Amino acid sequence: MYAFLKQYYPRVIATVCLLLSFMGLIIYKQKIEQEKILVAATSDSLQLNNYEFYFTLLQWGCLLAVGYLMLSWLFKKYKAYRQLKNERTEAELALLKSKIDPHFFFNTLNNLYSLAIKKSDDTPVMIQKLSEVMRYTIYEGENQWVTISQEITYLEQYIAIHRIRYKKKVTIDFIKDVHNPVAKVTPLLFIMLLENAFKHGVESLTDQAYIKMALTTTPAFISFKVENNFEPKPAEKTGIGLANLRRRLGLLYPKMYELTITENASDYTAHLMLKTI
Repeated sequence: MYAFLKQYYPRVIATVCLLLSFMGLIIYKQKIEQEKILVAATSDSLQLNNYEFYFTLLQWGCLLAVGYLMLSWLFKKYKAYRQLKNERTEAELALLKSKIDPHFFFNTLNNLYSLAIKKSDDTPVMIQKLSEVMRYTIYEGENQWVTISQEITYLEQYIAIHRIRYKKKVTIDFIKDVHNPVAKVTPLLFIMLLENAFKHGVESLTDQAYIKMALTTTPAFISFKVENNFEPKPAEKTGIGLANLRRRLGLLYPKMYELTITENASDYTAHLMLKTI
């Protein structure tokens, strides 16, 4: 009972005031009617004026109590709506993170198996790099924010694994111009564009494949640009990766991002601009 009163005492007080005001209105309404009869006989309206004044105060008391209760109810509904919306947003973000393409991990494990069979010297290096990438994806990926330097390390480890994987010559350039290495960014955004470049670009070509990346930060913006060539395929459907990325950006950077895709006969460029948080 005490806990209930402690939590809801403003509304309890407002309800009691409303009931008392309503009872007072009934009582003073009767008194006013009686006083009007006396005024008609004696012409003394002083008491009538007092009753009407108190009646007006009680009317205002009723209106204020009703108003408070209505606003309290609306605020409670609004808080519940915001909480539900936040919970749905968090659930949707968790689902979107879980949809990050596992294609890379499956292929890497296959390559790792091949290296182990051949007793290659690259096997321990790939295991170490893969464990770091998986650790970051699983643990750091759960955080709301990471630093730019953490994301750069993650991208470099991801690239290092691909350099070991591919037998063909692949040119990979990564230019970094970072103004503030501890600037905050949402994890696992950039990797989706890089992953797309490897999956639909490098893996579609037998030779002369390239990926050019540029990560630039300023006090106001973070820019990540990925350019790659690819082998055109007729009627190739766009995967869910970009749709997934756009949805995450819309939830995490509402009206604070710009994602531009440029594609011609054999070149593909993705450019993501984020406002710094």
